[in-house]
Amino acid sequence: MSKEVLKEKLGLGGVAIGNGFKVMTDKEAEQTLEAAWEAGVRYYDTSPWYGLGLSERRFGHFLHNKKREDYILSTKVGRVLSATSNTPETMWNEPAPFDYKYDYSASAVRRSIEDSLQRLGVESIDYVFIHDLSPDHNDEYEEGTDWLDHFEVARKGAMPELTKMREEGIIKGWGLGVNTIEPIIKTLEETDADPDLFLSAIQYSMVHHKDSLDRLFPVIEKHKVGLIAAAPFNAGLLSGKDRYNYSGDMPEEKVQKLNKIKEIAKKHKVDLSTASIQFSFAPKIVNTVLAGASKPEQVKENAKAFDVKIPAEFWEDLKNESLIDERAEVPA
Repeated sequence: MSKEVLKEKLGLGGVAIGNGFKVMTDKEAEQTLEAAWEAGVRYYDTSPWYGLGLSERRFGHFLHNKKREDYILSTKVGRVLSATSNTPETMWNEPAPFDYKYDYSASAVRRSIEDSLQRLGVESIDYVFIHDLSPDHNDEYEEGTDWLDHFEVARKGAMPELTKMREEGIIKGWGLGVNTIEPIIKTLEETDADPDLFLSAIQYSMVHHKDSLDRLFPVIEKHKVGLIAAAPFNAGLLSGKDRYNYSGDMPEEKVQKLNKIKEIAKKHKVDLSTASIQFSFAPKIVNTVLAGASKPEQVKENAKAFDVKIPAEFWEDLKNESLIDERAEVPA
């Protein structure tokens, strides 16, 4: 279903809007969202997890004055929020006053979407992703459970419930939003679920893409579902931040590869952020690239990335130096 499920080249992710890397004021969030709209971005992705409801509230406040048919909106399920005066320690900076519990059951998914609809102030959501149902979250689940236990709950609960909500018209489609490949493959190859679109984060970037070429892309193509390549900068590494993915660790192997890529980018006068977005969108199997932003200028630069002509020699040099896989599709 290449380029059929979602036709927007670029979407704005909501991690930063939920105070993912630093505290953003409501005004700063509003300005960033306004800049995205002015730049022509019409796909927005958020989650109850981002800022414990804060990201959804901010997106909703911005979008409620827009015509619903003029934009595409996605959010996620898998954690249910509850009000608390004792907000737990999380990755979020000054989050909303909520606690959370992982729950992939049908009733929890229904409640989560109803809560999201209220926070967002909309009557429907385009796409819903089952969030963080993935081995990289094993140390966060309740004691004695792992992602496979929760996957079984989702297979019997979340997946058929989301299919039902699609039939009811509350959502247009669903899939998984995860940071690893295994859950997507398992959903497609080992269940009778009927998903539409998957959000694969940090798995297809200039410094990390071999696994997707080997394992993910063939399964996506086989089952004819859509694919969003999220976090093309690996949450900051490829956009000038001292950060790799969401943990803050900087693996030496990735830093060395990045430095070699930077040398070739400098040689060809190529902006690395621009190249990263174009690289992640280049495969025919990819429908959309999803990138976050915490400042208006960042989202404006991201939106302009597709208008920039990158010399073919840049990509050739990267392949000749084995910095990107020989099989990787590159911009024409």
